[in-house]
Amino acid sequence: MIGTTLAGVAIALAILFLNLRKWWTGGRALKDLIPTGQGLITGAFGTVCVGGLAGWLSGCTRQAANLGGGKVVTGTTGSDSGSTIATGSLGSLTEEGGVVVFILFVATVAAYKAFNKEEKGRLLGAVLAGTVLCATAGVAGMLSGLPDLANELGASARTVLEGGV
Repeated sequence: MIGTTLAGVAIALAILFLNLRKWWTGGRALKDLIPTGQGLITGAFGTVCVGGLAGWLSGCTRQAANLGGGKVVTGTTGSDSGSTIATGSLGSLTEEGGVVVFILFVATVAAYKAFNKEEKGRLLGAVLAGTVLCATAGVAGMLSGLPDLANELGASARTVLEGGV
């Protein structure tokens, strides 16, 4: 797993702050949080998709955030913030959990196509934030039940599809 730098986390938090600030200063309608929430969840699940396209994109996203964050933070403050911080993992997916995450990714792509330009930006920014933040030990520890939820949902769906109750 690619480590996350403090500067990468700063970029993720800045993007998340800007997304939530727009919502907070606006009408605060819960439906306006859908792109941000969907992006965060999709980004989080991308970190557990090791060996797949989503996992590869997750690693590339962290590298880009680390590189961009290092340049921006150093350029702004003059201090180096490129050292990596403690890395964590949300866990792993079972076969059934992988199917649930695949369906989530398809739903995210479909939502992206349906969203307007502003919502698309919030979705992509939240995917970046979810990918970067969920690779840290603290956030991964707090959300460690997320893959289990997908695994259990997938196992329940399999049971139903196989004729069980």
